[in-house]
Amino acid sequence: MPEVVTRRAGTREWAGLGLLALPTVLLGLDVTVLYLVLPSMAEALDPSATQTLWIMDAYGFFIAGFLITMGTLGDRIGRRRLLVIGTAAFAAVSVFAAFAPNAELLIVARALLGVAGATLMPSTLSLISNMFADARQRAVAIGIWATMFALGMAAGPVAGGALVGTFWWGAAFLLAVPVAVAVLAGARALLPEYADPQAGRLDLASVGLSLAAILPVVYAIKHAAADGPGPGTAALAVLGAVAGALFVRRQRGLASPLLDVTLFTSRAFSAALAVLLIGLVGVGGTMYLVTQYLQLVEGLTPFAAGLWMGPPALAMFAAAIGAPIIARRMRPGLVMALMLALSVIGYALLATAGTGDAARVVAGFAFVYLGLGAIAALGTDMVVGAAPASKSGSAAAMSETVQELGIAVGVAVLGSLTTVLYTARMTAPADVPPELAARLTDSLPGALSVAGQVPAPVVLEAQALFTSGVNIASAVAGVAIVAAAALCLTALRHVRPLGENER
Repeated sequence: MPEVVTRRAGTREWAGLGLLALPTVLLGLDVTVLYLVLPSMAEALDPSATQTLWIMDAYGFFIAGFLITMGTLGDRIGRRRLLVIGTAAFAAVSVFAAFAPNAELLIVARALLGVAGATLMPSTLSLISNMFADARQRAVAIGIWATMFALGMAAGPVAGGALVGTFWWGAAFLLAVPVAVAVLAGARALLPEYADPQAGRLDLASVGLSLAAILPVVYAIKHAAADGPGPGTAALAVLGAVAGALFVRRQRGLASPLLDVTLFTSRAFSAALAVLLIGLVGVGGTMYLVTQYLQLVEGLTPFAAGLWMGPPALAMFAAAIGAPIIARRMRPGLVMALMLALSVIGYALLATAGTGDAARVVAGFAFVYLGLGAIAALGTDMVVGAAPASKSGSAAAMSETVQELGIAVGVAVLGSLTTVLYTARMTAPADVPPELAARLTDSLPGALSVAGQVPAPVVLEAQALFTSGVNIASAVAGVAIVAAAALCLTALRHVRPLGENER
């Protein structure tokens, strides 16, 4: 049973939490801001279907790859210092992304944003763990933190739609600049510095092994989802698995490991991570598809589509705030399972929607977001609460790794599944020139780009096939969420309500 901590946070800590909310919102926003910017960006840069997916998920992949390293680096050089360095870098790369002249450089910018973002995410969460030693206050603070990240994810499409409607697609990236100025101005006054004096030196071999374990696996998943399994994807998966095994083995033998693998002996820690991963795969993929549906099938402008995403954003906000309150009287695992059950209703609505069903799609996605708000708040608290203060950097890094990885894999797998289903069934009329036929069968954005040069029924067929792909992808995600709910009921049933001494 963890020791009960009586020291309570004061005004400075709560003000510091408000400052930490700024980069947290920004990170959540940057995950989703391109969902409604994508059509305008595609028109300006003309990326291929593969480049489009890389623009969307390079950010999440590189965050996932570097989070473990950056979480441990913060323990060594200071968590506030890493936050300041990462904030400045994030703002600088955001300006570069805003003015990227082609798809290739935008992919590079998104990857660099992922590296910079990986410095921010574990810093904010581990600082909260240091600032709020009292268990009840920490649960509230992490709930607020999770709400801010979720709010940023929800606000991304709205902000992106508003900015692209008023300025140009690159303006969405410039939101990082004022946030960075505020964080850099207030960090020293409001945030404590913490560095683990026993952390030891950063093991570069472990850094390399962690990247070799994560990046080949996610690339293999992406490639297999888009083109089907093959020798190349199998080799990458094996490479990642071997690197992962070597990474774990090396961590067990180090006095100062990059990741403390003993954290996984906690059942709550491991199960909460699994629930977060599954939940974010479903949400990341369906958000990508829903925002595309609203614009490409329903024909909404980016700003109008952003407004349609308002109700789901409110649902997420309510769940992220309300779930920790309910979990003070009810076991958190049960709360998470019930909220995920509501998400399954949403996936069912998405799986049965057709063209012209914007209201049904938005209502379904609002149910999906209810589950996300609950698991983001309660699951993160379980992960961080399972670790002592000296290991909060490792715990925070793992929590953020699985969430970012889940979003990126969700976009890659569900987005690629929809694309594969579309290309497999879409055929061009015999009298359509080959260059137009290639665009018709490549993707729905490609079909819409030649809408004025082909018969109208062909475009309607393309929209219907894309919607059918969304249906199937949503059904697949719904099945995964059922499994996540069952995991909450079984593996997390021992976790007591928040605030009780015995956790």
